[in-house]
Amino acid sequence: MAEPGWIGETSPSVQASMGVAAGGPVTDEIADRTSVITGRLKTIYRKTVLPVEKRYQYDYFYESPLLTDVEFDAKPQVLLVGQYSVGKTSFIRYLLGRDFPGQRIGPEPTTDRFTVLINGPEERTIPGNALSVHPDLPFRGLERFGVSFLSRFEGSQVPSSVLRSVTLVDTPGVLSGEKQRVNRGYDFTKVVAWFAERADLIILLFDAHKYDLIILLFDAHKLDISDELKGAIDVLKGHEDKIRCILNKADQIDRQQLMRVYGALLWSLGKTMTSPEVARVYVGSFWQEPLKNLDNAALFEMEEKDLMKDLAVLPRQSAVRKINELVKRIRKVKTLAYIIGYLKSQMPNLMGKEKKQQKLIADLPNVFRTILKKYNLAPGDFPEITSFSAKLREVKFAELSTLSQKQIDSLDEVLNKDIPSLMEELPSERDSPETLRAKMGTASGGSMGMGNVPLPKAGNKFGKKVDNESNPFGFAADDEDNYWALQDSADRLRASFEALGPEGGFLSTQKARDVLVKTGLGKDQLRQIWSLSDMDRDGLFDHEEYVVAMFLCDAVIQKGRPIPTELPATVIPPSKRAFVKGARAP
Repeated sequence: MAEPGWIGETSPSVQASMGVAAGGPVTDEIADRTSVITGRLKTIYRKTVLPVEKRYQYDYFYESPLLTDVEFDAKPQVLLVGQYSVGKTSFIRYLLGRDFPGQRIGPEPTTDRFTVLINGPEERTIPGNALSVHPDLPFRGLERFGVSFLSRFEGSQVPSSVLRSVTLVDTPGVLSGEKQRVNRGYDFTKVVAWFAERADLIILLFDAHKYDLIILLFDAHKLDISDELKGAIDVLKGHEDKIRCILNKADQIDRQQLMRVYGALLWSLGKTMTSPEVARVYVGSFWQEPLKNLDNAALFEMEEKDLMKDLAVLPRQSAVRKINELVKRIRKVKTLAYIIGYLKSQMPNLMGKEKKQQKLIADLPNVFRTILKKYNLAPGDFPEITSFSAKLREVKFAELSTLSQKQIDSLDEVLNKDIPSLMEELPSERDSPETLRAKMGTASGGSMGMGNVPLPKAGNKFGKKVDNESNPFGFAADDEDNYWALQDSADRLRASFEALGPEGGFLSTQKARDVLVKTGLGKDQLRQIWSLSDMDRDGLFDHEEYVVAMFLCDAVIQKGRPIPTELPATVIPPSKRAFVKGARAP
């Protein structure tokens, strides 16, 4: 048992290490610099990139509309894709903690439209035609898919703390087998590609209970795979860094089946995705109902926590993604300018223009190789040759614009000077708590911490006791499973933890190290404290681990206590006891 004398007021040395006073919440006095970065991106695009796009018809050749200010200002988007009845809508309902207008849940295809969930003061649905012309929403580009699509596109407005920070996009279930004969009335794969290009995170859901479909989904050699299924997979290529996979309803199969299904899914994903890295697959049951099988309850709880951490950090990563997407676009614009300029330069002044144009189109692979070598470009920045050839046949080369070296130089300056300067404004491991708050704003009003994307409450979903969860005074000491001796300290230290700028609820290794170093304790003492505090051995500090570390530092500094060889049971947070027990096992 922990000695009562250990737990008391925080010492001045520990207070100083936190970077803020330990008494009260941090006031939000610094504006969020993310909006400043977004403003500079808009200026760069309007002044430098947009004129080049117009000159060389980027919107025509890449079928990508010119960007507007609204698209730069948009919240992070999460796109959910999967076959019907895998739990996409149920996952959204679980994340929001409530029903939403227009939701449809069932074992057969029920969501027959694209639904965008946005925050608003009242519950209502917004028709697709109205949504596509809304001046404050980034969906104007969907007009190109016509009335047939817009009639199957809608917005669901609902008051939600989650939707204050992100926008969720629910998609119709991908059809397979006989169901592919259903005529949607629009090009489903092109619409998915449009959303995928703009999404910050793409979640692919699979049903573990229908594990035969998992192999079908990614095995292109199966005879009964649908064209729509193949197309949906293909359009997500190039966005592998955004993709997270969920193996849902895993509580409906036993441990042996789950192992086989998980292995088959990883094997299939490895064949399909071009990324050399193994796709991240979260396993569990992602809705509010209790698990049907508790054999893997601990695993499912940890997997859900990791997924929610991915979602929670999206607002912080939004500025980085916008910079990244603009850089990719600039590289493609620059390459297109060289291509169009070269084709224009090869045209005769008077006679034989049409014949020369046909010859250049037929010889386009060699044209690309010539341009690549002449200007030292990257092969990945060139357009897809088949679709580009088709576009070229619809234009007259004589009417194309000549190469403007001044505009090319302006694009190079953006890539070499302006963008690196913007990156310096983003948080990095070198930042102190003070400079981090100056860049991104404090936890109470900026884009830090878990507060931006509140996590759903699991309740007794994972088979844990929650009898006293609603008691505002916590658990009694005789409740050994739930009592934590440091709960009062945890409540008191919440503000100081948030002020340090956790990402997704976790302090990075460098930030946690800096906090400990500022206590003034010796290196050997800090090494022992770290080993005891980092209970899950992930090299990061969550709030509970931070509280334990501050408690140990305070016990040494204020009470003169020796550092224990292992933590007393009541000092270990209930959520970490399984980790500690596993680490102590012989």
